Amino acid sequence: MRDGMEYLSALDAAFLEVEDADPHVSLAIGAVTVLDGPAPGQAELLSALGERLAAVPRFGQRVRRAPLDVIRPAWADDPEFDLSYHVRRAALPAPGDDATLCCFVARVMEQRLDRDHPLWECWIVEGLTGGHWAVVMKVHHCLADGIAGQRLYDFFADQGQVQESAPVISMPQCRARGLRHDIVDSVTSVVNLPLGVIRSLPDVISGAQRLVTGLVRPSTPTSLLGPIGRARRYSVARVSLDDAREIGAAFGATVNDVALAAVTRALRTLLINRGEHPPADAVRAMVPVSMRPGDAGRVLDNRLSIMTAHLPVEIADPVHRLNEVRARLNAVKSGHESEARASIITIAERAPSALISWLVRLIGRLPQRSIVTLATNVRGPDVPLSLFGRPIVEIWPIAPIALRLRIGVAMMSYHDRLTFGITADYRTAPETTLLSTEIESGIAELVQATRLVLRRPRGESHAPTGDIATG
Repeated sequence: MRDGMEYLSALDAAFLEVEDADPHVSLAIGAVTVLDGPAPGQAELLSALGERLAAVPRFGQRVRRAPLDVIRPAWADDPEFDLSYHVRRAALPAPGDDATLCCFVARVMEQRLDRDHPLWECWIVEGLTGGHWAVVMKVHHCLADGIAGQRLYDFFADQGQVQESAPVISMPQCRARGLRHDIVDSVTSVVNLPLGVIRSLPDVISGAQRLVTGLVRPSTPTSLLGPIGRARRYSVARVSLDDAREIGAAFGATVNDVALAAVTRALRTLLINRGEHPPADAVRAMVPVSMRPGDAGRVLDNRLSIMTAHLPVEIADPVHRLNEVRARLNAVKSGHESEARASIITIAERAPSALISWLVRLIGRLPQRSIVTLATNVRGPDVPLSLFGRPIVEIWPIAPIALRLRIGVAMMSYHDRLTFGITADYRTAPETTLLSTEIESGIAELVQATRLVLRRPRGESHAPTGDIATG
């Protein structure tokens, strides 16, 4: 490999390996940005995008891999980069409503990105109701995580809307120095682990035990877990961010707790509608956790880990369910899993690339029976933004599914709204509209419970209005 190329981190490369392990998977993340019309013409669009992308070199680079993965994949400039190849246009058929746009998004996201080119696409979609149009941005997960992707909104937004301190996108500096040097570095760096990792070994071992147990212990079998196909469905749910904050304040929960409680209600209803009893250990969720330090907020890469927790789909009462979500997440956070996750990532960064590559591919092929769904939450822009001189009306997040997870939920705030984007396997999880409706209903019932709490005399606690469900 020539000088000047940059390695993918072990975590970045892992997303490529997981995709390689399953032909039914497309590991791209994305977002739908709905704007007021009219849409810009192609020449205007390419000119504006070209200026902004010039400051983000990664969008003009493709992945280069070494034979047998003896060293980690690297980013290299694409000498044939053509912006017009990545920026595409489409028009929705009538009526151009949410359902029509969601169908289009599902078709775009289920297709894998071409690795012979930089790993991103941008679709300009016209024909939406209300005089709106949309930008569907699709980026491979090896390039960025949700938080890094969100930073792109600050970067691409029209000038003058974001403070001067807004992030400027930068690239991680991990240079490839040649095959011989890189192999030697991979071997010797395992020995020279940071002192902090060595000192925290007791906590790391304890946390790793909990983490591994959570990953390998099978959940109670339900129709939510199993093989997936290539086709996808997608739908959205929208709630008031102020409502979510008010609920959290009333019950001592975070916005993330509130959102997960609504997702839990939706999955519970789905199981019941399918005639399945929702037991306590039926739905273990993978919840990404940001490991991004404050000084890495401007770096375009992946800085995340995961925690796993059972969502209390067995609980019927909305407040009891919210309290249980909060308690279970807090228990996971206090169980040293974070130290284990951080140390495992550190070790993976220093391990031989081929070993990590083959291990990830092996794990990707195993029929895991533990994690049932993905639930990821990213804080989006707090203020209204515009793009190419057009106001951004709303933003829908998009998460991929893989590893036998038939349903994934991405949550993202924008200004005064919290939006849930639901990705599901087309054949085995067709009820995405039901999930959207139930998420919105879940927030609505918690709003009602909050009103009751706020009207209750001080000192009187809330008692659940129902017991644990019996099916």
